[in-house]
Amino acid sequence: MNQQNNRFISGNRRVREDRRFVVGKGKFVADIDIPDMAHVALVAAQYPAAKILNIDPTAALAMEGVVAVLTGDELAAAVNPLMNGLDTPNVKRFPLAVGQNRYAGEWVAAVVAETRALAEDAAEKVVVDVERLAFITDAEAALEPSSPPCHPEHGSNLLLDRTFDWGPVEEDFARSEEKLSLRVTWGRNSTVPIETFGVICKWDPWSEILDVWASIQMPKYADQIARSLKIPGNAVRVHYDVDVGGSYGVKRGIKHTVLCGYLARKLGRPIRLIEDRLENMRAGDAHGPERIFDIDVAFDRDGTVRSMKIRALDNAGAYAGRAPFQLGKPIGAIVGPYQIASVQYRAMSVTTNKTVQEAVRGFGQSPTNYAIETMMDRVADHLGMDRIELRRRNFIRYDQFPYEIPSGSSYDSGDYHTVVDKVLAQANYEDIVAERDRLRAEGLCAGIGIAACLEPSGGNSSFEPLLNENNRTSTWMEGSRVNIDALGEVTVAIHTTSSGQGHETLAATVVGEVLGIDPDRIRVIRPDSLGSLPGNSPVGSRMAIMLGGAAAGAARNLRKQIVAIASHAMGIDPSVARYEDGAVLAPDGRSVGWDEVVDIAHRRFHDLPPDTNPGLTASFIQQVPTGVALPKDGRVQMYPCYSFEFHVVLLSFDPVLARPEIRRYVIGHDCGTVINPHIVKGMTLGGIAHGIGAALLEEFVYDGEGQLMTQSFLDYLMPSSHEVPEVEIVHHCTPSPLTEFGQKGSGESGYLGAPAAISGAIHDAVRPWGVQLDKLPIRMSAVSDAIAAAQEKGNLPNDH
Repeated sequence: MNQQNNRFISGNRRVREDRRFVVGKGKFVADIDIPDMAHVALVAAQYPAAKILNIDPTAALAMEGVVAVLTGDELAAAVNPLMNGLDTPNVKRFPLAVGQNRYAGEWVAAVVAETRALAEDAAEKVVVDVERLAFITDAEAALEPSSPPCHPEHGSNLLLDRTFDWGPVEEDFARSEEKLSLRVTWGRNSTVPIETFGVICKWDPWSEILDVWASIQMPKYADQIARSLKIPGNAVRVHYDVDVGGSYGVKRGIKHTVLCGYLARKLGRPIRLIEDRLENMRAGDAHGPERIFDIDVAFDRDGTVRSMKIRALDNAGAYAGRAPFQLGKPIGAIVGPYQIASVQYRAMSVTTNKTVQEAVRGFGQSPTNYAIETMMDRVADHLGMDRIELRRRNFIRYDQFPYEIPSGSSYDSGDYHTVVDKVLAQANYEDIVAERDRLRAEGLCAGIGIAACLEPSGGNSSFEPLLNENNRTSTWMEGSRVNIDALGEVTVAIHTTSSGQGHETLAATVVGEVLGIDPDRIRVIRPDSLGSLPGNSPVGSRMAIMLGGAAAGAARNLRKQIVAIASHAMGIDPSVARYEDGAVLAPDGRSVGWDEVVDIAHRRFHDLPPDTNPGLTASFIQQVPTGVALPKDGRVQMYPCYSFEFHVVLLSFDPVLARPEIRRYVIGHDCGTVINPHIVKGMTLGGIAHGIGAALLEEFVYDGEGQLMTQSFLDYLMPSSHEVPEVEIVHHCTPSPLTEFGQKGSGESGYLGAPAAISGAIHDAVRPWGVQLDKLPIRMSAVSDAIAAAQEKGNLPNDH
């Protein structure tokens, strides 16, 4: 765990993956062309809820080049339902609707043809007769006993209702001098990466193996395919050497894969399904949280926040999936970076007739951070206290780590006050305040936004048994293998897809650090799932910790072999030998170099130590640090490591036109020891852009008829280079005591605090009119209308 004297860790090294991407040599699913491959297009449901009376494929099958039309009834008879996270056996989900569809756009049939274009044309010829049913899209209405049930067999629309009491909540509320209540809403959005989900399945009946190429980012992908298709786990071979064109959590695609896997086996030929943008946005299982927070907070007049109560109501969409678990991860950072002594948290999830919600970057943490930071701003406003000062008074101090929060999770390390000081110095905060006031004097609305938040990292699974007692998972391991061949070259095997996060650079860097050799000499490969060690994919900001730890652990085991071989050759005890840059040195100055050790290991068995196998190879499976126990009494050790970020934003807009301009954006970021600065910077900048979209632009909106209105980028607005400002990043390093090099996670950085900071800036801008906006995204037209309405009532800005 030495963070000193690193040769390659934190160095200004290029990201090795970038070279092939920049010149267009990436290998994506759409680049894979297999002979005799057929293509799939989907028939989508027209109504949000309807009983399927009949599906007539006659006209489609009569078209030349159409191979087959698959219905939900046929598929459901052959496969197991897709897995639910919760214990909800009567909320069954199949890749195609069975008996009835439950949201507009849900797949009701699949057409297979010789080309994608022909499959799309044929899909329009499939006639679906339905009987419309009552539907529900609002989460609060879904709680009513009289609401139309999405799954009548389940008995209600409620998937999860769990209340946790951590600490003396009622006593702390009674003792507090002040109390506030607020409601905020996080609008449904996602990550919509450039590449939609794609999958190819090929069944070999002679080897009885299903080969799968997919743009995935999900744990236990091969296992879930096998389970649903009712084939052995070792009959599924997922090819991990496929580049993924962005994911940010949403590349799950299990229903796509089961559908194609079934068709490949039935038809005896490779099958490819690549979503078009409409299919992706309407029914790709890629929507994110849609959440209402009701918060009560108890505090004293000196600014000490003592306790809070949070009710989070999440709209999961038509099926359960893993959506309710997005209410679980925030438990591991439920108080944010603050010393809040007690918490009551009620987590609720309901089904509605909307597109299925799946994992999205942060897995529910960004909405929770938005709620907590809005709460802190409201407390500061109520007390007439500076927002930064309020946060400083409540921050956990440097000397209090490791710090256990009320829900039972322990924060590993941090220095929040120092990060804030660095950001304010970089931003020249007094100048920002003066610039805000100057802009206001010119007639513009201008505001400063503040957000301080944590990024739980390490990708533990402990929220699963916490919310589902039948789930007994207590490990989310990651494996790696390192090999030195007979010519002395090093190869590292990692067992996951790329997801655009620089894993090859990560693995080569840490192995190079441990072995003392240039990472550019190290080759990184991705074996398929049948040749891989256990792993759980790049989710939950976990790969620097988990893959980095696994690769370093394998390299460390390999170094022990090298030392043992060289020590035997010199006739010394390994405990007195010193390893240095590939050579092993004896106390008397003798040494055995890299090439000599390789020669002994691969060719000279007679020179090996007793009971030593020839060759040089080592593996390591990294368990989640601190992930050793199941939850107990509603308390859990969640993620092992906690990164910190502090945002300061200056934003302005004309009160009539209301087009926002972000004039300054400074973020302080502490993710422990940085493995590669370029990767961390890219993740932070991308996360801020994502957060700008969530705060101001992006939302999946449904009309009163249950139809999705934002089905393309004409309607679902995303930030462009015009909306994303230059971002100043201030670094600080508080190493984690739990990881190999002191590293923490950074894959969700930027996004976890940007929405809260931008919302805070807009509220600061409209505060002079007494306007409050409690829902993201903040529509600037609503801001302009609210200002106009305030002016009509005679509310003039009180500090202009």
